[in-house]
Amino acid sequence: MLFNSFEFAIFLPIMFFACWYACGSSWQLQNLLLLAGSLVFYGWWDPRFLGLMLFSATLDFAVSNLIHNTRQPTARKALLACSLIINFGILAVFKYCNFFITSLNEALTLAGFSPALARLDVVLPVGISFYTFQTVSASIDVYRGQLQPTRNFIAWLAFITFFPQLVAGPIERAGHLLPQFLTSRRFSMPAAVDGCRQALWGLFKKVVIADNCAALANQAFGSSDAASATALLAGVFLFTIQIYCDFSGYSDIATGVARLFGFSLMQNFAFPYFSRDIAEFWRRWHISLSTWFRDYLYLPLGGSRVSRPLMIRNTTIVFLVSGLWHGANWTFPAWGLLNAVWFLPLQLAGNNRRFSPVPPCAPLLPAPREALQILCTFLLTMFSWTFFRAASLTQATQILQRIFTLQQGHPLPVPGYVWALVAGFLVTEWIQRGRTHALDFSSSNVPRVSRWLICYSVLFLLLKYSGEQQDFIYFQF
Repeated sequence: MLFNSFEFAIFLPIMFFACWYACGSSWQLQNLLLLAGSLVFYGWWDPRFLGLMLFSATLDFAVSNLIHNTRQPTARKALLACSLIINFGILAVFKYCNFFITSLNEALTLAGFSPALARLDVVLPVGISFYTFQTVSASIDVYRGQLQPTRNFIAWLAFITFFPQLVAGPIERAGHLLPQFLTSRRFSMPAAVDGCRQALWGLFKKVVIADNCAALANQAFGSSDAASATALLAGVFLFTIQIYCDFSGYSDIATGVARLFGFSLMQNFAFPYFSRDIAEFWRRWHISLSTWFRDYLYLPLGGSRVSRPLMIRNTTIVFLVSGLWHGANWTFPAWGLLNAVWFLPLQLAGNNRRFSPVPPCAPLLPAPREALQILCTFLLTMFSWTFFRAASLTQATQILQRIFTLQQGHPLPVPGYVWALVAGFLVTEWIQRGRTHALDFSSSNVPRVSRWLICYSVLFLLLKYSGEQQDFIYFQF
């Protein structure tokens, strides 16, 4: 079920009123309702994969409790290995099996052999990467002694399947979200109102900005061999805006909807395109995934408290795995490796943490040096996104070659209203860059009338300039 669908517009109010009125103050009944509703939400896409998700959730519920009750180190390691092998094995079969079969066939062909391996006829379950990381991290945390497992199976399943963040994150940790399912929740009008504003802004980013940019970016990348340099540059820029608005829009909707039910999700994006270097960008982009790889891959490898060669190895591994997590195509590891190339000089110079978070009262106009840093970081990010969006490494290099050699070709007619919407969006996010979202008016001096006017203006733009409906990009990951 899509957030930007008619079905969800009916589903959400039914769940809201049932949760707060039919279930009363009983958090146990609320959990049962949220679990049932989340299964309907996920099964709306394809009910066949409900069993797969519930299997992973049940496996790690059992594994985490068994680890907690086991004192023998060997047995504890075996239990954790069971969770990791089964969960990542399932992920590998559905997400990467055909990729490796195709790559092996191509390698055999280049070597002069006739490839004989057939691709598997499998469908990638929506959100499998997200809920797999969520269940596995709980077992790891219990193994490390950082988390007490729950014996409340319904609360556990409600946590894993929680519909706002089920299929595209944020990737929540059990230590943060699970306790919220084990305590009484009270309806808060200020939190609900702010949640509605955040969901509205997320829907605007997705439906108005991302979907309009998607159609034009698809046109540019679809005819990249005949498009002009300016058309391709515009296409790469529009995809850069699209992927941010698409993914952060989903996170905003998820966080806002969760607040309607009394839950607080982690912030997944912190206005990353206003970062002053690549290191800051990765602290502000897809935060739940970046911190997951930091805690469960980078630090176990030794992090930065090792020799320089090992630190370079560790950083490169994390970026390559992060790229591969995003998709089964060589373009994604290439995208990850590019970001490692941008990141490593800062890390080696000890400058990867030189910028602190932007305060809510940040100056309206940046200093010239800061503006240049933001522009350079944005251009590097655009360059990298070319590999992320391209169908192949050949197409990515072809696009960049045509851009840098100023090739002539077909133009990309971008309507003026699209440029105006993108510009207005960027200005709004810049003004609010020190807050949790662009319509966050907490602790601000914005008059109430102005708040309503802003929200109604966003709603008007949402109704007038909605683009052709597109699936959320991160559903494929």
